[in-house]
Amino acid sequence: MTQRARTDANDPEPGGPVIDAGAELDPVHPAEPPRSALAPRAVGLTTAEVAERVARGEVNDVPVRSSRSTVDIVRANVFTRFNAIIGVLWAVMIFVAPFQDSLFGYVIIANTGIGIVQELRAKKTLDSLAVIGEARPTVRRDGTAAEVSTAEIVLGDLVELGPGDKVVVDGEVAEADSLEIDESLLTGEADPVIKKPGDPVMSGSFVVAGGGAFTATKVGREAYAAQLAEEASRFTLVHSELRSGISTILKYVTWMMIPTAIGLIISQLVVKDNNFKDSLARTVGGIVPMIPEGLVLLTSVAFAIGVIRLGRKQCLVQELPAIEGLARVDVVCLDKTGTLTEGGMDVTELRPLGGADETYVRKVLGALGDSDPRPNASLQALIDAYPDSEDWRCTQSLPFSSARKYSGARFSEGNGESSTWLLGAPDVLLPTGAPALSEIEELNEQGMRVLLLARAAGELDAPAVAERARPTALVVLEQRLRPDAADTLRYFDEQKVHAKVISGDNAVSVGAVAGKLGLPGAKNTVDARRLPREPGEMADSLDSHAVFGRVTPRQKRDMVGALQSRGHTVAMTGDGVNDVLALKDADIGVSMGSGSEATRAVAQIVLLNNSFSTLPSVVAEGRRVIGNITRVATLFLTKTVYSVLLAILVVCSQVEYPFLPRHLTLLSTLTIGIPAFFLALAPNKERAKPQFVRRVMRYAIPAGVIAAATTFVTYLLARSYYSGPGSLDAETSAATLTLFLVSMWVLAIVARPYTWWRICLVAAMGGAFLIVLVIPWLQDFFALKLVGTTMPWAAVAIAAVGAALLEVTWRWVDRRFA
Repeated sequence: MTQRARTDANDPEPGGPVIDAGAELDPVHPAEPPRSALAPRAVGLTTAEVAERVARGEVNDVPVRSSRSTVDIVRANVFTRFNAIIGVLWAVMIFVAPFQDSLFGYVIIANTGIGIVQELRAKKTLDSLAVIGEARPTVRRDGTAAEVSTAEIVLGDLVELGPGDKVVVDGEVAEADSLEIDESLLTGEADPVIKKPGDPVMSGSFVVAGGGAFTATKVGREAYAAQLAEEASRFTLVHSELRSGISTILKYVTWMMIPTAIGLIISQLVVKDNNFKDSLARTVGGIVPMIPEGLVLLTSVAFAIGVIRLGRKQCLVQELPAIEGLARVDVVCLDKTGTLTEGGMDVTELRPLGGADETYVRKVLGALGDSDPRPNASLQALIDAYPDSEDWRCTQSLPFSSARKYSGARFSEGNGESSTWLLGAPDVLLPTGAPALSEIEELNEQGMRVLLLARAAGELDAPAVAERARPTALVVLEQRLRPDAADTLRYFDEQKVHAKVISGDNAVSVGAVAGKLGLPGAKNTVDARRLPREPGEMADSLDSHAVFGRVTPRQKRDMVGALQSRGHTVAMTGDGVNDVLALKDADIGVSMGSGSEATRAVAQIVLLNNSFSTLPSVVAEGRRVIGNITRVATLFLTKTVYSVLLAILVVCSQVEYPFLPRHLTLLSTLTIGIPAFFLALAPNKERAKPQFVRRVMRYAIPAGVIAAATTFVTYLLARSYYSGPGSLDAETSAATLTLFLVSMWVLAIVARPYTWWRICLVAAMGGAFLIVLVIPWLQDFFALKLVGTTMPWAAVAIAAVGAALLEVTWRWVDRRFA
């Protein structure tokens, strides 16, 4: 008998260890020849040869980065366009104005520091999780196979391959045991390629059938894996609607800010004949609030904290926008085995058919289990239940295929006789109307997995070997349900995310398992062999059903595409190599940590604890980020809009700009900075909506216009009311009061729906401003002193009109664009 090598108990399909990642095989004619018993193995490099290659630097020492470097993080947070503008203005203020007018510079330093610290924390989390999830290939040295890290592979190493293994360096096949490689990640071709000794293998491809070994011919940066490894789990903040939307907003802000700032400079420093330092300070006071400097910071911090929170739950986010993407998902496709059920199975019953001898059947099953070097969950259950008979020897074996749905082996029984056996899906191996099918249907309805053992007449490579097979026994396997699966499915249902179970197993059996977990529509199952090929018709079936069985790998990918064609954002979960194509094409791919190397390589999110219940946390984190950034973006851009409009009104009216930098630093801190930090990190269960820029600007533009108009009206009214020395300070104080109250109302709207802490947050900001107005030294520090009673109350009344306009406008926008 061939000896079993490493066990991969995560292959989700019945009857064999190998999954075809895309080929649509004829259910009768195999696409690859049966394999013979393994030839004597090569010993690989010796310890001395490995040491020599290490000394020569022929090592696969490519740094695998799961995050940006510390230098990159610091550079990205410090050297920004807006930091440069604010830095120049801050330097000017330090030399020409009091300390309190340069406070905005210290706020930027604090914000930048917070951003760097949080991203460094996220980097530490990602780096530690990436080590846990790192692929460890098996290398044969001195005739002994051992797992090593990818970085320890040297030139000439003999690397073993089995189903689901990823090819980590370029090489040449040395041993091939019906070895099939999927190169779709490199070439886009879904059909697997049969490899023979001497054929090249490229890093980035993966094994879908058979096994073997290859000799490493390119290591380090010469191999394609050097690029793949660095891209697989890089910390990135780009290629997401949120980030691209903010970039678009900042681009428009820059174009608006430049001419407005130039006009303000000319107006305040050239046209107006006032004190130069005071005019310069007011000019800077008009330019600084145009910049939404905290928006980018809070977005980065929100994402970084999301990574840290998920990291604590053993969730590796390989591409950061995946947090955002999963929050936008409205359909999640689930592979049953490994997702809804645990990897292991138990044999609960053996039912001989046609008077077969049970003792003899047990010997056959034991031999079948031992015939494969890498048994999957089904074969492992057979191995545990039926020990191998030492006098049986495997002479040929036929790998399992997801499209074919069965595997096979030919044995020399030790008594001079030979026999050929098939093990797989009963509804494939049995003809329509076979008596055993009704019995099998009853077992499937109970959620059992049923395999048929059939004796074949002739050789495995016979064209119609399955047609002439004689049913011998039914093997009944019980699948272990994940204890957290029911709660997770309930969560998705409550969040209006439609769950679709797609599996290679019998549709009735899959539906029974889904029914036990409370999945809506579980009883209405579909056999994927009857699904239409046309994408539109397939999408119709997918929209109206929730459970699909007998799905091939290529169909999984087609189903994902059909759902996407209907405008759905699709997440796909899986752990077996047959899920790779669908994971790659889905909007968000989620892999279990115990899944094959190939699935972990293409997934954006890896659940290292293999817990399906972690998914709601990822969804919640994404919704928190998107929903809250939308909230705080409205605050920041309202400030930008009213700052630009105020500057334009000042230029057109040829009056002094009403505010010093200290006034707007105070207002920004109380109505935007502090509240935005808390609002950005608060829980938010609302499903993410598209068109981020439009949704934000629908609120920010009218709010900014109202704030600017009410503030300027108060300012002009105060200019006509006050006169004499100190009148400008009084006018500024009245305008500041109106702007603060209107901005507070914007904050009060954005903070809805109210909770106790949000009410306290808004009240605390209002109380802080009141303290500034009543404490004398704070009045002097911020140059805020309300003079008289008439103008201050007029400012309050104008702010009240502004608040009413905000309410009407906000509700109209909600109704018009909801």
